[in-house]
Amino acid sequence: MSTVIKEDDLIQSIADAVQFISYYHPADYIEHLARAYEREQNPAAKDAIAQILTNSKMSAEGHRPICQDTGVVNVFLKVGMNVRFDTNRSLQDICDEGVRQGYTNPDNPLRASVLDDPIFARKNTRDNTPCIVNVELVPGDTVEVGVAAKGGGSANKSRFAMLNPSEYIVDWVLEQIPQMGAGWCPPGMLGIGVGGTAEKAMLMAKESLMEDIDMFELLQRGPQNKIEELRIELYEKVNALGIGAQGLGGLTTVLDVKINTFPTHAASKPIAMIPNCAATRHVHFVLDGSGPAKLQAPSLDVWPDVAWAPDYNQSKAVNLDTLTAEEVASWKPGETLLLSGKMLTGRDAAHKRIQTMLAKGEPLPVDFTNRVIYYVGPVDPVGDEAVGPAGPTTATRMDSFTEMMLAQTGLIAMIGKAERGTKALEAIKKHKSAYLMAVGGAAYLVSKAIKTAKVVGFEDLGMEAIYEFEVKDMPVTVAVDATGESVHQTGPAHWQEMIKTIPIVSA
Repeated sequence: MSTVIKEDDLIQSIADAVQFISYYHPADYIEHLARAYEREQNPAAKDAIAQILTNSKMSAEGHRPICQDTGVVNVFLKVGMNVRFDTNRSLQDICDEGVRQGYTNPDNPLRASVLDDPIFARKNTRDNTPCIVNVELVPGDTVEVGVAAKGGGSANKSRFAMLNPSEYIVDWVLEQIPQMGAGWCPPGMLGIGVGGTAEKAMLMAKESLMEDIDMFELLQRGPQNKIEELRIELYEKVNALGIGAQGLGGLTTVLDVKINTFPTHAASKPIAMIPNCAATRHVHFVLDGSGPAKLQAPSLDVWPDVAWAPDYNQSKAVNLDTLTAEEVASWKPGETLLLSGKMLTGRDAAHKRIQTMLAKGEPLPVDFTNRVIYYVGPVDPVGDEAVGPAGPTTATRMDSFTEMMLAQTGLIAMIGKAERGTKALEAIKKHKSAYLMAVGGAAYLVSKAIKTAKVVGFEDLGMEAIYEFEVKDMPVTVAVDATGESVHQTGPAHWQEMIKTIPIVSA
């Protein structure tokens, strides 16, 4: 007799799952990150990890997103061949309805990030559908479901190559990691798929990210096969690069490396690599026909006793309302600031529209003179929130607009996530500006510094509109100073050398 899975049970389970992973880290991630925090020796990286851990617990307690980028939903279904679905709809339609309900939950609305027509119109679907569905038919009478949310920062750093059979996987990975920058928000994990065909390698890489983080246990017991030996080698050599938390330099860049393989053509060695960021999110459950899944929340005891708070002794207070170009030029690389006052926001779409308006000689909706812009697309607020989780987005996406903004609008500083590229560094140096870094993976924590928020331009762009935030003691680090010096270059270089003198320790 076949198992009957009701349409509504799958919909409800997926809706619950996307809510669940928006505010709960997997327990294994927290446990491994806590160990990384304890052994980290770079104060800047340790502070970043402290913010991530504090943010994670706040999100678990407040049931609000860990990261403002609540991701593209990936649904993995292993459908038993004795299962029958009680529905007239496709699995894609059913999963999309689950995502729709989960993302529009009024108690915890999640940010809609999916755009239809990826080439031309790029219009937001407003409910984060469609999701990505992968289905495998397997023996059995249950449906195993994995639900993950992949943010743009991590997914955008995906890598693929068709290696020659003789080429060494480790060499390729170590070549790619520095090129990825820090926009994927380390510390996280790497998922690697080797073999099959191009699309199979990518799928294996993504699926591997759904596995438990177990590097600590693996290092404790030692490898038992060639794949485990390779995982340890990659773990140690990637961390030896010194990239560290948020790319600031440090001992831990990855918490684990996962590798899945599949037979392949004799002339081929396809390899895919996808990182999971500091906001890694996934959950697994099984449907057996008895109703929707019951998801077990992790105990709050999993989180370490780390409560990040602003350091008023070590950090410089900055009043954004009276900020001058001279003060910006005085900031030093690595210096921590606490920002108070009013700032503007803007991402890709806003910058593109500004570019078009300037080219046409049209007036901008806001005056950027002596202002600071924050690269963010926030979650909508609930209750008494001024704004929902509002962590930084990857700043390199705005590099091509940096000269324009600094030369033509009066802008004097920028805030974002991770490093800036050569074009942006040159513009910052030319205009004696500065780039400040907020911690990716600490979106809920950062949002608590935002006291008021209002849309002041391009309202039709949704979360990509220009907002004006009034902030109080918002924590940032001077990542690029007025001379063009970048801590994302100097920090990893320094710690790569430091690591050579530090004995390798277990995860």
